[in-house]
Amino acid sequence: MSSALTIRNLSSRPVELKRYEYHATAPSLSRGGIANITQNVTSLFKNATTPAAPPVTEPVSAFIHQDVSIRVEPFTSLQTDVKPQSPNETLHLTFETEGEQHRLETPTPTSDSTTLEPLAENPRFKYTAVHLLEHSHITLYSSAYLSSWMRSLRDDTPLSALSIPGTHNSPTCHRALPSVRCQATSPPEQLDNGVRFFDIRVQPEAPLDPTKAGLILVHGVFPISLTGKKYLRDLLNEVYTFLDRNPSETVIISLKREGTGDATDAQLSRILKDHYAGDPNRWFTAPRIPYLGEARGKVVLIRRFGLDDSLKHEWGGAGWGIDAENWADNTPNATCPSGDVCVQDFYEVLETENIEKKIQYSQDHLERAAKCICELPEHGEIPATTPPKQPFYINFLTASNFWKVGCWPEKIAAKLNPAIVDYLCRRHNEPANTESGPAQASGDGGTGIVVCDWVGYKGNWDLVRCIVGMNAKLEMREHKK
Repeated sequence: MSSALTIRNLSSRPVELKRYEYHATAPSLSRGGIANITQNVTSLFKNATTPAAPPVTEPVSAFIHQDVSIRVEPFTSLQTDVKPQSPNETLHLTFETEGEQHRLETPTPTSDSTTLEPLAENPRFKYTAVHLLEHSHITLYSSAYLSSWMRSLRDDTPLSALSIPGTHNSPTCHRALPSVRCQATSPPEQLDNGVRFFDIRVQPEAPLDPTKAGLILVHGVFPISLTGKKYLRDLLNEVYTFLDRNPSETVIISLKREGTGDATDAQLSRILKDHYAGDPNRWFTAPRIPYLGEARGKVVLIRRFGLDDSLKHEWGGAGWGIDAENWADNTPNATCPSGDVCVQDFYEVLETENIEKKIQYSQDHLERAAKCICELPEHGEIPATTPPKQPFYINFLTASNFWKVGCWPEKIAAKLNPAIVDYLCRRHNEPANTESGPAQASGDGGTGIVVCDWVGYKGNWDLVRCIVGMNAKLEMREHKK
């Protein structure tokens, strides 16, 4: 017998289950057919270019229905008495928010998660649902447009308080050597689907000539493509194009020097300042974490390189760029000396058995981020002199072993990404049970910056969309203030 259905409401408003119905389905949607086309977890939010969700499947008949009143408060879970029936049945659930009803059919009839069907014209609310069939668990999110998801957040929100999807070695989507390629999609597609943090490694092409601007994109000592050099300039032009189309957004770029040759960090810093990041309308290069309003429409620089002496005197002697120079290597948890970055970057997964250790380290860092409570300014204005106190929690879900096929980036991502999606849907910032009932979850429930490999593979943006959804609790606090 299947376990009773649990509903988790990760939206900012109470939802009430008003009715459930069991329907016999047509043979083409028998359990076997659905199993072949439905994933446990799939895309949570429809972006502006995504087609509308398919209509609810027409049932053969509704042979059981029950009117109920099951209220699920924001950011809580509730186990119901509703149980799945036979394999040839679908379950229709009708939810209500402030008098407005939305219907969900499960299992979903396509490989996408379901956008709930509004039962009234011109609905004020929009929901999507993730059904984890294995656990008989439904998670409800408020829908968001991924190409511009930051627009609903206040200007005085510290950037470090947000739940931000990121990619590791972001431009490595080309044909390349094993373990060099880490991404399934191009940087523009990543941006359009909600990614707002890029991890980039570069090699100065002519470091001894200060007039030369060439910065080659690399991963370790290898070029990112077997078909020719790729350059930072082209990547940045794609970022600028995206920000021009979506001025509410910002893109954080973490930059590090890698590759071959004798170039130094000081040379890289001069090239970047003189040829790329000198325009304050395009770049935020202050050595502190910005508020969102300061960063909209701009690239925010996190530097994993040392500075030329001339740049150490920038910003009144405070330096240039957010300082992550002394980034601990292969660490499950460490804070950079600047105090602005707390990182989980354990990457030496030498055997497939160690993937479970990596999953645990990743979940632990998510817990650290979730416990933070953002200090929102009193009057909704960006403080002129006080930088945010909360550091960036940067959580790499990435690892590899060049010498073991089962530990190449795509193999690890195939195990780690679904595990983290499941964790976010069912357990992240979930209140602990006490003798008197569930306790209040501490913190804003954010994730920090979650850096992924192989997101968007075959159109699956699950992980990115779960991360964006975790901004709801902070957004609710902002609207109440």
